[in-house]
Amino acid sequence: MNEHSNIVPLRQPDEIDDPLTNILRSGARQLLAQAVEMEAEAFLAAMKGLKLPDGRDRLVRHGHGPVRTIQTGIGAVEVARVKIRDRAVTSDGERIRFTSAILPLWARRTKSLDALLPVLYLRGISTGDFQEALAALLGKDAPNLSPGVVSRLTTEWQLEYERWQKRDLSARRYVYVWADGVFLQARMEDHSECMLVLIGATPEGKKELIGFQVGVRESKQSWHELLVEAKTRGLKIAPEIAVGDGALGFWKALDEVFPATRHQRCWVHKTANILNKVAVSVQASMKKDLREVYLASNRASAEVAIDVFAEKYGAKYDKAVECLTKDRDAMLAFYEFPAEHWDHLRTTNPIESVFATVRHRTVRTKGSLSSTTAKLMVFKLLCAASKTWRRLKGTNQLPKVSAGVRFENGIEVIQVPENHAA
Repeated sequence: MNEHSNIVPLRQPDEIDDPLTNILRSGARQLLAQAVEMEAEAFLAAMKGLKLPDGRDRLVRHGHGPVRTIQTGIGAVEVARVKIRDRAVTSDGERIRFTSAILPLWARRTKSLDALLPVLYLRGISTGDFQEALAALLGKDAPNLSPGVVSRLTTEWQLEYERWQKRDLSARRYVYVWADGVFLQARMEDHSECMLVLIGATPEGKKELIGFQVGVRESKQSWHELLVEAKTRGLKIAPEIAVGDGALGFWKALDEVFPATRHQRCWVHKTANILNKVAVSVQASMKKDLREVYLASNRASAEVAIDVFAEKYGAKYDKAVECLTKDRDAMLAFYEFPAEHWDHLRTTNPIESVFATVRHRTVRTKGSLSSTTAKLMVFKLLCAASKTWRRLKGTNQLPKVSAGVRFENGIEVIQVPENHAA
């Protein structure tokens, strides 16, 4: 007998009525179940040739494991792992085991959620607030992120960082490198530690993270250690050019470790330094004139633009003019390389863009993590960002620089040896 009631349940204040997300989760659950089934079927098909002495298949399906909840970017999704049984035992007692690449044995959340934690921290969220932040994103069933869980993740990141630090670079060549030291207002101890970051571009145009470590300010010794470490692990061929700001420590260390590498000063940093030496009322006009220099179509035009700048502002803003002219050669070095690469070589943007929104962390999170944990979170952030770095245009050009080809104003020029017969 059905009983009718006129009592209508009221929605709780913390509940969100979101039918679209519910539909997405339902669809994700079905797609995940299908993918797991297809993966198991593909494994069985590959092992179809394995038979028992009586002709039966050696590997067979053996039901499903218990249903478990996987935390994803759209919330909790339930799924059951397919089980496969090996009906034969080899002489050494080994069995063939099926391990799902989609659904690892002990996985409780997607890797993308673990990658989200460094971003949350560096954007100002304390570790104690991780749970609350994820609950707002994923619902009340968001994964538990107690201090113990964060500690275990940190241990995994430390092992990953150590493996990355020991990787062999002997088969790598980087034609360009970008260097910068990044200070964060996270708990990085009291003696001005900063993150030293070194990025390189391969002849194929791909940008990669070469080196990363915590240094004392941007001292020559700290940069020297980072460059020597890369060289010790096999980076023998000097980059064609290095891009960095005005930190003298890096340039001194570079000249010792890779003396043949040319210098290119970052125009973003240089522009800021120049504008800081003039009144606010002049900055807009001066910034426009500086753009005429680094956006010139060739080096000759850039040289003329510098002379015009010096004549225009020299009488009243001599310090600003001196700031530009004293580094003239280092500011215009990018013109000696392919024009397709000028946008990349003018600035340290690959590094700056990663830290643009996390350079100033809020005071409320200061002291929430140790220096080591903060370093590992920055490392994870860089690894995630490296997948989005823009590739160079006009690839496979630079290796020819050392083989009889040079560039003038971005145009390839073949060098003919002096003893070459006419």
